[in-house]
Amino acid sequence: MNRSAIKITASLTALAFAQFATGASAAEAIAQDLVKTSTAAADAAADGAAAEDASSQTGAFSEIIVSATKRDTDLQKTPIAISVVDPQIIADRHIQSLLDLGDGAAPSLRVATFEARQSALTVGIRGIVPFDANQTARDQGVGVYIDGVYLGRQQGLNAALFDVQRIEVLRGPQGTLFGRNTEGGAVSIVTKDPTGEFGGRLVGGIGNYGSYNTEAHINLPEFANISIKVDGLIQHQDATTKNPMEGQYGWNYYNRVGGRITAKWAPTDDFSATVSYDKAKDENTPFYSQLINYNPNGLRVGTYVGTTLTCTGPGTGCIAPLADLVEVSGNKRMKEADMGVVQQLSVDKTQGVSGKLEYQVSDAILLRSITAYREVDTFQYDGSAGAHRSAFAPNGAFGRYSLSHLWEHQFSQELQIVGSMPQLDWVVGGYYFDERAQEEAATPNPLKWNADGTAYSVVSAIRPNPAADPTSSNQGWASVDDWFKQRGSYADTKSLAAFGQATFTPDGFDILHLTVGGRYTHDTRDGVLYMVSGKDTNWTLDYSANRFDPMATLALDVTPDINLYAKYSTGYRAGGANTRSSNFQPFGAETVRAYEAGAKMSLLDDHVRINLAAYMMDRKGTQIDFDNVDTVQFLPGCTVTPQNDCKNPTYGLHTENTANAPGTSKIKGFEAEVTAKPIRDVTIGVSYAYTHSEIPATDNPNTPLVVDPTQVFVVFTPKHAVSGFLDYATEIADNGTSVRFHVDANYAGPQYSFQAENVLTESSFIVNGRFALTDIPMTDGGTHLTVAVWARNLLNEDHIYRLSNANANTIGAYGNFNPPRTFGVEATIEF
Repeated sequence: MNRSAIKITASLTALAFAQFATGASAAEAIAQDLVKTSTAAADAAADGAAAEDASSQTGAFSEIIVSATKRDTDLQKTPIAISVVDPQIIADRHIQSLLDLGDGAAPSLRVATFEARQSALTVGIRGIVPFDANQTARDQGVGVYIDGVYLGRQQGLNAALFDVQRIEVLRGPQGTLFGRNTEGGAVSIVTKDPTGEFGGRLVGGIGNYGSYNTEAHINLPEFANISIKVDGLIQHQDATTKNPMEGQYGWNYYNRVGGRITAKWAPTDDFSATVSYDKAKDENTPFYSQLINYNPNGLRVGTYVGTTLTCTGPGTGCIAPLADLVEVSGNKRMKEADMGVVQQLSVDKTQGVSGKLEYQVSDAILLRSITAYREVDTFQYDGSAGAHRSAFAPNGAFGRYSLSHLWEHQFSQELQIVGSMPQLDWVVGGYYFDERAQEEAATPNPLKWNADGTAYSVVSAIRPNPAADPTSSNQGWASVDDWFKQRGSYADTKSLAAFGQATFTPDGFDILHLTVGGRYTHDTRDGVLYMVSGKDTNWTLDYSANRFDPMATLALDVTPDINLYAKYSTGYRAGGANTRSSNFQPFGAETVRAYEAGAKMSLLDDHVRINLAAYMMDRKGTQIDFDNVDTVQFLPGCTVTPQNDCKNPTYGLHTENTANAPGTSKIKGFEAEVTAKPIRDVTIGVSYAYTHSEIPATDNPNTPLVVDPTQVFVVFTPKHAVSGFLDYATEIADNGTSVRFHVDANYAGPQYSFQAENVLTESSFIVNGRFALTDIPMTDGGTHLTVAVWARNLLNEDHIYRLSNANANTIGAYGNFNPPRTFGVEATIEF
């Protein structure tokens, strides 16, 4: 058992269940078989325990089990590029949510905020990273799963992680076994099952920025073949950038609370039914958007006569003067904003129930069913812009407040038949997914400059005339009823799939393995953009597509410890429509074909592991988002008659549109993971990811009359990323007390943060560390204590992870910085 766990005690949610019926066994022959089977299982368990003990004595690596092929396999024998984040890594890096994986825990995995918001995450692998999938009729290119259940929205992905057994990062298209929207890969979170034995773990900690965390994981004794596990947690951190406005929150604040209960009924060795219910709430604020420079293009600086801006003298262009209160931050993270702004908490609520049935029909066939229903309800309040993204204008409004209410519910059902026979392992199955997502959004400007630019006033959060309908200049933000809604949309998505995969090992030639598979999918998506700029509209989406994704892998066991493979696979991201356009402009699916070769090696008596992968991907129909930076709100439809002419993008005004890039985008890369145990108590490792991408220049749908395709880019994907770690763990007392030291360092090169902006962010170098005294005996009954100190971003490095020059001619470039150094102490009691 891994005793160095994660964190935390308090706030539990409850639910009880258990039901299902199955027949019992009969006849002496079956009973005898059961005796033989149990004896063999006991012998195997004893052998496994002996092997694990021998492994710990010699310092060799132990086996890592993954379920990427819908069956449990050894990581080093599975011909897929997989990285595994286990509970020890989660503890060492103080990982509390998926966003914490963004600093380099797994090669090629990139996790970033959408805009500056913690309430929605952008997840990418191998250069398949969406810019704006934060909409009702759009999808990501990497699938995120919890216990086999696909999560359909970006919103809610940053909820606190419950008791995690492992996180599998499957790199490369996973279209055959995982399906739609896994063209870049999949992130599969596997949680711990109930044990049926009384025990648990309590964790509590405190840190800087007013942070604290508590966690409880309790296993109850098995009763009537039912095992129950209860998990609960709280994660809290105050803002790291202060807000001077009284009564408003600062930036990079979070307060996460969640609970889960899991019940597993196993009336026989062949059958189990596991049901779980979870509920979580994440209150957070975005990262602050800072003004990096002012007037970078050297335009003439104007002056105001009344409300009229005028420029005189030599030079070109005309830019508004900088307000006296606005501070240009340059390349330093601001600890406190120069001007206070309205900033409430964004609130993300997630909950779901799932049921997994497993029936071992025979030694050769396993039936599995995964049924799930999930909900997401988010209220987004993003006041990150403040005064740093709006030019000064006397008596002008500023402080754009991006508001959104999104609610989503989804139902999914997956059936699997996992089988084995001589020379053949196989799996077949079917999948059904049904989702409704709806969103309404508003963008008020709650602040107004005074005429001299030295002070500002706050527009009331309540409409001046509550009896009147809200308008763009007469609206509030305290309640959704007070919003002047810029857009409202919904989308209904259904997906039906059948899949199969088989691995053949020739008789007498068991070093060769051929795996082939395929998945057929039928997708439909119907939606309506029913409101634009406060007016009713009826722009519709009617999307339907069929897709077949094949896969073939040839693997060769050169020796029992050196495994080579070559793989061909495909995947796709479904089409949809952009809800930020004024007429719900549709776009098609993007598809990818990937060619990969890899090696997995366990050397020097499994003291060194080297996993390598090289790949090339051809991507067609790449979905590219084009922002239309304009201070005028886009119109409901357009001003021409008839309104249907607005379907011609020559007319109307859009804040964002999406186009499919012509031709083929090229992505190629190389990944390496090397882990070694040079001596018994020391583990070292390094990983490297190289990613190169080229996307054909694409026509901007916001400027259809301009025949000049725009150069476009892959976002949040550095060309070079390197991560390394050092672990030292040894026993220091006869009672089992041990000491553990961990440090990791993570480099990522500059990267683009907007698909249509040729602007690179800064490179990053993040160091994390942890020191712990572990397994300190507290009682004779096996209760142990672990005390640890930890730090994230130990060197307090700062870098701009998101940068835009879009406002260069109105004020300047703006950017968002990574979190500052955080540190704390935490104690874990395991019993």
